[in-house]
Amino acid sequence: MNSGKTAPIPAPGAPRRKAITVSDSTLVRERMWHPERPLPLVIEPAVAGVDLVEWAARHRDALEQKVLQHGAILFRGFTCKTVERFEQTIASLSPGALEYMFRASPRTRVGGNIYTSTDYPADQKIFPHNEHSYSPRFPLRLFFYCHQPSETGGETPIGSTREVLRHIRPEIREKFRQKRVLYVRNYGDGFGLPWQTVFQTEDRGEVASYCASVGIQIEWKPGNRLRTTQVGPAIVRHPRTGEEVWFNHATFFHVSTLPPDVRGSLTASFVDDELPTNTFYGDGSPIEPEVLEELRGAYLSSLVKFLWQQGDILFIDNMLCVHGRESYGGKRAILTGMAEAYYAKDLEQS
Repeated sequence: MNSGKTAPIPAPGAPRRKAITVSDSTLVRERMWHPERPLPLVIEPAVAGVDLVEWAARHRDALEQKVLQHGAILFRGFTCKTVERFEQTIASLSPGALEYMFRASPRTRVGGNIYTSTDYPADQKIFPHNEHSYSPRFPLRLFFYCHQPSETGGETPIGSTREVLRHIRPEIREKFRQKRVLYVRNYGDGFGLPWQTVFQTEDRGEVASYCASVGIQIEWKPGNRLRTTQVGPAIVRHPRTGEEVWFNHATFFHVSTLPPDVRGSLTASFVDDELPTNTFYGDGSPIEPEVLEELRGAYLSSLVKFLWQQGDILFIDNMLCVHGRESYGGKRAILTGMAEAYYAKDLEQS
């Protein structure tokens, strides 16, 4: 966990000191991708031969301010062509890439702590979410690298959680604030990831030890199957800006958010608490269908899309920016790395 203390950054609209200018020379230029959206900020080289790793390391503090202001930065036009250079870029902007633990989606390690983005079939979309917001331990920073753009589609839509929160009615926020979110996951039933992949071990004892350390309850079922349950916050405070953030997987993990054909197949085979993933209010009561519909609308209304270009690197504050995936055609290679671990319990409102 990140235990260092960082001076708080004022929330949007609060008085600020004059921001450090990232473009303190003629080496780079900045622009907004969308005139009416706060993200992403696009940074491009203004001259040939700018080394992103070296430049980002020199301007790390300024880029920290920029990502807190906008939620996401798209580095475009720099010559990043390898996994190693991508990992070096992560190290220039953070303490370094983390291992992918307590997994929820299939990924392949490609080197160091760099992974493929979710290995779902190309014809499937992925609903917008914050990475690991279901987990007691999550990364504050998220990075994507386009090694090969798809022939068609394949965008990674992103959206501001500030906008998501604004679109959720106060009474719904307050209900989730009080009740929190219950996550139920079942492993080894023929759907989703097996527990051996999720926890990266074959040892039940290691699973039990990890879960106990982060407040996850476990239940071993017949046939070497596992169920985990945990209650987590729906709203937390950002550790740098101090602002309130909607940060949870209540919508993403709920069965009603799945595509209709997948949802129908699962609900025909499993009751609610036996599904691969499902969510409830923290007291175990069901989340109302109309509330889930409003939440899905809040996420979708925040989104901005751009087509990937080879060499693009997207730098995300994982608490301020949601991301998803569009379906695509042709080969696609988008890699990801995560950095700066925090515990949700340390950021929850008292």
